[in-house]
Amino acid sequence: MFIDQVKVYTKGGDGGNGMVAFRREKYVPKGGPAGGDGGHGADVIFEVDEGLRTLMDFRYQRHFKATRGEHGMSKNQHGRNAEDMVVKVPPGTVVKDDDTGETIADLVQHGQRAVITKGGRGGRGNSRFATPANPAPELSEKGEPGQERYIVMELKLLADVGLVGFPSVGKSTLLSVVSAAKPKIGSYHFTTIVPNLGMVETGDGRSFVMADLPGLIEGAHEGVGLGHQFLRHIERTRVIVHVIDMSGMEGRDPYEDYLTINEELKQYNLRLTERPQIIVANKMDMPDSEENLKIFKEKLQEDFPVFPISAVTRQGLSELLYAVADKVETTSEFPIHEEEETGIHRVLYKHEEEEREFEITRDPDGTFVVSGAKIERLFKMTDFSREDSTRRFARQLRSYGVDEALRERGAENGDTIRLLKYEFEFVD
Repeated sequence: MFIDQVKVYTKGGDGGNGMVAFRREKYVPKGGPAGGDGGHGADVIFEVDEGLRTLMDFRYQRHFKATRGEHGMSKNQHGRNAEDMVVKVPPGTVVKDDDTGETIADLVQHGQRAVITKGGRGGRGNSRFATPANPAPELSEKGEPGQERYIVMELKLLADVGLVGFPSVGKSTLLSVVSAAKPKIGSYHFTTIVPNLGMVETGDGRSFVMADLPGLIEGAHEGVGLGHQFLRHIERTRVIVHVIDMSGMEGRDPYEDYLTINEELKQYNLRLTERPQIIVANKMDMPDSEENLKIFKEKLQEDFPVFPISAVTRQGLSELLYAVADKVETTSEFPIHEEEETGIHRVLYKHEEEEREFEITRDPDGTFVVSGAKIERLFKMTDFSREDSTRRFARQLRSYGVDEALRERGAENGDTIRLLKYEFEFVD
């Protein structure tokens, strides 16, 4: 089975907790704080492995949770940083954030790496909080929680040559006779529902990768038929080989088919029309093919080469393969995302309101709910089992303006305040 799109959950490792400890050597008077910091949590890293061809492995494992850092120890010993989690992916994998749709990484070359979710930093031990006013603090931090997100992985094939055309025009047959690929072939529409790749070698020793892509029909750019599943894989191909059934056996006009397919490519992504195209007039061993080819060439306005072949009898295949190899050699790769080619970088400055560090809402039962990434991270890194840590948390909330904002919303002495799943009493 060919899996080309999958949604997975990734989480960086949490940082290790800092420690509260003191020096207790016999001959060291007033030894002072000696609690070490926690280690950093592991990152989740994706690495390209050219031996992989599909995202099949991610169908069975959809959760990737990295290990946390080691906790700090006494005698100012820091915890060990966790070892990064490296996940192998096939070349051509595009990773996007499921919530925002933002592209996190576009992985194409063997060995290429990208950090998908970062691990949290280690919490600080009490040695870090010593001051002249408080030389022996009983205060430390818990480790920072690791970043977590759902991601969507898409696989876009890295074929040099993509075969396009209506269903049942002979793309699979052509691939099977010019390479060692063994695609499923049948006389009904959509025999090919997954892309097939084959390594093609010409008589003079040159080689390239050819992909037989699922059948394209009118409306594919809107998702009709195999739609986007097909078009996703043609984005990276350098040369498009357009296979047309010249026999007209199914009652379709070859030239109309040609126009329809090109319009679909244009509608999906204008850059697809910039790629060099080679037209293959297939099924030339059938009656009426010669006459249809003559009419087709008269109607053809573009200056694309047309190669009459028969995939079944292998007529005209060597000339076609030499022409395709020449095109592949002279065509550079097309970037998927259009890049600015001018050397000028312009920056647009906008006046935007500073993002608030927290938000206050009110539940129907009258409880005030405080939320916000910064406040929640601070809460998770506070050790409430120690009074010093609890006081520090209260001071930090006050410095962020949470107390003042609660008063403005009408909070009074004794009201319930909720942060995450925990509730506090407001003391004015």
